[in-house]
Amino acid sequence: MSLSAKDKSVVKSMWGKMAGKSDEIGNEALSRMLVVYPQTKTYFSHWADLSPGSGPVKKHGKVIMKAVGDAVGCLDDLTGGLSALSELHAFKLRIDPANFKILAHCIIVVIGAMFPGDFTPEVQLSMDKFFQNLALALSEKYR
Repeated sequence: MSLSAKDKSVVKSMWGKMAGKSDEIGNEALSRMLVVYPQTKTYFSHWADLSPGSGPVKKHGKVIMKAVGDAVGCLDDLTGGLSALSELHAFKLRIDPANFKILAHCIIVVIGAMFPGDFTPEVQLSMDKFFQNLALALSEKYR
């Protein structure tokens, strides 16, 4: 599902609203993923504390949302822009690509909760398309 010019505009606009809270969004989304989808904890077993809001969760939440911000900056070529990240997750970290969709869903839930007035059905549609394309781009090196 490709992103239209309108989708790209909506995503950039929403990111402008989210950017100042991106660390909080990342922490909440990753915390939510680890609780709601406990099977994802296996990828983080080297962390001393996997509880919601712990130091490692907050730190990785920031990393995740920085990557999301980078993706917003390369909407015209997500696959190329996220190639190094795809390679890292495929070959070094060996993350099951299904987890990208799980995390994307958690991020969307958090955005909806944090920005209820801005997160209209139309915005949700564009953001969902963006995150699905982001997950697909991250899965590119698995093929």
